[in-house]
Amino acid sequence: ARTARNKMKKEIYVTGAGIVSALGLGKDANLRALTNQQSGVRPIRYLETAHHDLPAGEVKQSNDELREQLGIPPTEAFIRSSLLAIPAVEEAIEEARLRDLPPHARVALLSGITVGGMDKAEQYYDDFLHNDTRNAYIELNDCGACTEQIADYFSPLFSHVSTIVTACSSSANALMQGAELLRSGRADVVVAGGCECLSRYHVNGFNTLKILDPNVCRPFDRDRAGINLGEGAGYVVLETADHARARGIPPLGRLSGCANACDAYHPTASSPDGLGPYLVMQQAIQDAGLTPDDIDYINAHGTGTPNNDLTEGLAAMRLFGDRVPPIASIKAYTGHTTSAAGSIEAIISLLAIEHQFLPINLRFRTPIPEHNFRPLTDPRPTRPIRHILSNSFGFGGNDTALILSAV
Repeated sequence: ARTARNKMKKEIYVTGAGIVSALGLGKDANLRALTNQQSGVRPIRYLETAHHDLPAGEVKQSNDELREQLGIPPTEAFIRSSLLAIPAVEEAIEEARLRDLPPHARVALLSGITVGGMDKAEQYYDDFLHNDTRNAYIELNDCGACTEQIADYFSPLFSHVSTIVTACSSSANALMQGAELLRSGRADVVVAGGCECLSRYHVNGFNTLKILDPNVCRPFDRDRAGINLGEGAGYVVLETADHARARGIPPLGRLSGCANACDAYHPTASSPDGLGPYLVMQQAIQDAGLTPDDIDYINAHGTGTPNNDLTEGLAAMRLFGDRVPPIASIKAYTGHTTSAAGSIEAIISLLAIEHQFLPINLRFRTPIPEHNFRPLTDPRPTRPIRHILSNSFGFGGNDTALILSAV
């Protein structure tokens, strides 16, 4: 019955993708760093913070440099998250040739974010209190303002604009919602993903939780010590297979399955038994009409915290038994890009399928005793890569899993 339902379900193609991360701007730069096993995590340089000793996955360009590349004058109020998102959206829509769409095409923009304009709100807080010189940034503190800035930059392309805020699963949920818009006929094309910049509030909040690693993080290692925060953006163009074929656009891959669950166990911690991660992995595989044996690689959430890595691994063992597929986290490459992680890692999964390599788990030394597997350290696949399971788990137990597949 599940197979029959899957055959009736409209296939969702990915026809464009764009990425900005600590590894570089664009898919080519990110692919080179991944295949060369080069981390983008460095001491904080651009964020004004007292914590310059903490490593992070910062995008290696200042706001002024990004503005200049995008042609945005310094007098126009702009937040860093928008400046990171626009090049990623640009790369995606260029690859998918969205500017060739007819004027009546219904194109939606779904963007995940949590920090919003906090980077500027904290910078100009004293101005808000004592003068009116920076009041434009008050409105930009709202998460939806970032999505509106992106849409305005590409006006009049988007006829539907929406913002999704579910912490670290935000952009993965944007992809899932995009698939629903297409299948329900409410949009012809969807640009879905997310963005996030670093802020002092962001860094200080995670530091207060005592989960920031003072070194480059070690996901799935017995001696893991926490997260490296990151920033960036990732966006994909989604459309039904029929719509893409009618336009003559070659697909990069398929969003073949997705699922979301919220175990609501704790405001910040995963449930000890990994129930939420287990459910979303199981349901995403079912949604794709696959079995666990079909999964060729797991792009794990793998933050490097004691709680997440243990419970995510236990959930994988519960689902896959003693045959856990090659599994790794890319957080030591990019840092944890929080709201942007789901879409950035979906794009990296598509690159892995296209170029038939497996992003390895950097800095692994010693396995977690409770696990029956070791994270991947060899990028060479042992079989063709057709289906990748990509996990994104947010605060409050808002967990999402995506299946990216070859066409």
